[in-house]
Amino acid sequence: MTESTKTQRLRTIEDPIVAPGPSGVAIRDRLKHLTDVDDKVLRLVGAHLGQLASLDLKARCADGLDHNADAWAARKQALTGQSSSRWAGSITRATHDQWALSRRCQLAHIQSLEAGVRTLVHRLSQPIGVKGTKRAPGGYRSRGEWFHTSRRLATLEHRLDEARAEYQAGVVHVVRGGRRLLGNRHHLEAAQLTETQWRQQWEAQRWFMAADGESGKRFGNETIRVTPEGEVSVKLPAPLAHLANSKNSRYVLSSEVRFQHRGAEWRDRIEGNRAVAYRIHLDDQCGRWYLTAAWTKPVVKTVPLEAARSQGMVGVDTNADHFASYHLDAHGNPVGDPRRFCTRSGDGRHRPTTTRAIVMGIGPPRPDQAHAGVREPAHPSRTVHTMHVTGPAYSERGNPAHPTPLGMRAVPGASIRCHSRTLFRNG
Repeated sequence: MTESTKTQRLRTIEDPIVAPGPSGVAIRDRLKHLTDVDDKVLRLVGAHLGQLASLDLKARCADGLDHNADAWAARKQALTGQSSSRWAGSITRATHDQWALSRRCQLAHIQSLEAGVRTLVHRLSQPIGVKGTKRAPGGYRSRGEWFHTSRRLATLEHRLDEARAEYQAGVVHVVRGGRRLLGNRHHLEAAQLTETQWRQQWEAQRWFMAADGESGKRFGNETIRVTPEGEVSVKLPAPLAHLANSKNSRYVLSSEVRFQHRGAEWRDRIEGNRAVAYRIHLDDQCGRWYLTAAWTKPVVKTVPLEAARSQGMVGVDTNADHFASYHLDAHGNPVGDPRRFCTRSGDGRHRPTTTRAIVMGIGPPRPDQAHAGVREPAHPSRTVHTMHVTGPAYSERGNPAHPTPLGMRAVPGASIRCHSRTLFRNG
């Protein structure tokens, strides 16, 4: 039997698992109707704190692997006099996270170089013209190709030695504002930017106005405070305290925020004085200010897969113009007819709204919808990625009188993953 007629073994499929739920939530709203004074104050605060963040990152990178708790406290104390204790804490924590992220990226880069070196070494060790197999690549087709690859191997080995030396010495390369934007400075024509436009983007990306939340404090954040009515106030750094329009060196913006997505959940948190982190940033391309609120969610222990299958599962299929779901029994067999939801074609700007509308629509129709046709969400979208079901048995609109979607019991902390491949076939 020749090699071409041999039976090919099918690849093995890993055992299914119950995916954990998201660990955090982030919502955003635009700061509308800001006055010229508001815009000026935000720019001054962002530029001042951004300069402090740059200096703190420089100091952290200089410490390298010798950094310890005492050095962290000294850096925070040095920043407190030029801002405030809470602003200094937010800056130092952001610096620590950025340095740690750079270390992880550096290790991933080293591993990528090692994989490339191993591949080239193997191919160079093979005789010229030897064909590869499904498990290993073969040799090169000509001596010229072999020679050029050997030079490429020498270059990669040199880069690998440099990367290893920097990693062992604790040297990282970080660009506040982004390395891509920094590179655009030398290619303004290709980036379709003028020097003034690039400078505005560069300065806006290097500003810093992010404050971590603190449980037990009023509305969960003393630095950037947002009331349940939507009033936004910012604690000004010490050098800018003369710009305050409220007591305790605070500046109250004329804009009010209204979080449409998860607004009730956000309001419950701040009314209970639980921690909420805020970030104010400027979209320099359209000149709009935004406020992002974020908080962590408690870790929910996932149930065993057998328990999740006991009441059936939901099979999901995403297509270009519709979203389909099937009720599957404990063995994976379809039960009843599939449900389809139109999504039409779109640019994805309303994808979160469409996802929520579809999640609410999955399930057997209520008596008043028994003869309803295909449901269409309020906003079109091309595809849906992930639906998350948490808490007790999920029912439509939270009413226990309505059956759970497709007769399934929601798994606390479980996610229904919607892949682009077909999970079931009709007919």
